[in-house]
Amino acid sequence: MIEIFNVHYSNFSKTQVFFSFLFLQKYDSKLLTEIFNIHHLLPLAKLMFVQVVFLVKGPIYLVCISCTEEPYESLRVQLELIYGQMILILTKSVNRCFEKNPKFDMTSLLGGTDVVFSSLIHSFSWNLATFLHAYTCLPLAYATRQAAGAILQDVADSGVLFAILMCKHKVVSLVGAQKASLHPDDMLLLSNFIMSSESFRTSESFSPICLPRYNPMAFLYAYVHYLDVDTYLVLLTTSSDSFYHLKDCRLRIETVLLKSNVLSEVQRSMLDGGMRVDDLPGYPLPRSGSDSPHLGQAKLPTNYSEQFREASAGMGGPAGLWHFVYRSIYLDQYVASEFSSPINSPQQQKRLYRGYQKLYATMHDNGSGPHKTQFRRDENFVLLCWVTPDFELYAAFDPLADKALAIKTCNRVCEWVKDVENEIFLLGASPFSW
Repeated sequence: MIEIFNVHYSNFSKTQVFFSFLFLQKYDSKLLTEIFNIHHLLPLAKLMFVQVVFLVKGPIYLVCISCTEEPYESLRVQLELIYGQMILILTKSVNRCFEKNPKFDMTSLLGGTDVVFSSLIHSFSWNLATFLHAYTCLPLAYATRQAAGAILQDVADSGVLFAILMCKHKVVSLVGAQKASLHPDDMLLLSNFIMSSESFRTSESFSPICLPRYNPMAFLYAYVHYLDVDTYLVLLTTSSDSFYHLKDCRLRIETVLLKSNVLSEVQRSMLDGGMRVDDLPGYPLPRSGSDSPHLGQAKLPTNYSEQFREASAGMGGPAGLWHFVYRSIYLDQYVASEFSSPINSPQQQKRLYRGYQKLYATMHDNGSGPHKTQFRRDENFVLLCWVTPDFELYAAFDPLADKALAIKTCNRVCEWVKDVENEIFLLGASPFSW
């Protein structure tokens, strides 16, 4: 049995992408040649760099054919996620079907899920969570997130395994039963499954799902309900007859969220966006909580260094800062600044995504690392990475940015993130052991 998914991009004049994956019961060397011929990849292979990556999971073989020049490890992780998405739908017990019948056909079991896999594959070109193994939160006032967490915790105490409130792919709040924790990859796959399935939007749903990192052999049951066009609630349980209990829980949660204005604050945050590089303070931030600036309100002071001001003029943020990503290692959460000029087009954003992806791969290369810092300059941008036991920082600057000023700016970014961490992170979340 073969399932093929292709994604072909032509955004770059010099780069074409062909991404395929296959579920195979048995590897056949002739099959690869057949694939190349069928999809006219042989001419492409002669002109461009092509990587073929295989991932073997018991009786299932996954193959990626890529011309994107992504690191091998990144492509392998993508295949792992694709396999994980399949497990979320079927559980790992599908292997037993192949053991009993080598000619077993999964087509009927995966029927109607093309859009789910296509959505996941598309996310490999924009969603930082696919290689950071971390999730991102919607920026919210600390009191607002606490209000959401309190009602979710009440529900979790009533027998719900996990209660998750999300807005698109961003977490508003998350709680779990005692000693239960969700891996970021499971959250990525679960949110992709929900957002790419139109049926979840039209009515409340109760669906069996498997979380491959939590337990790949067993189904959980997910109650899913959209509270507005972007915000949805997920309640996970081990009981297959808990629909009405979870429905009652949802009604309680929805009532509290409306009364406490959490949903209106979520909608406002979606409109306002998150951290912006041109709001980066140019001076050390106060450490007292009451005087800390809020997202989108911090402005450069009048006595800002003239050298710093000149370096930032017309080039995004201070010192030519264009974008940054900060990953908290302990929390397994990350925050990324909003895209702004000059990274406006999807092509530029995708180029930066690939740059971060390659930088992450080299920083975590067991063969030559791990590294603590890297500074790269090319015709597109300067990339600076700094890894500590507590966090990872990835930042993009103007190609002409001064290295010393870029380093100072990264220090200011870290100070800023620390100062507003209760608004951009879900504090108190359990770290993941993996």
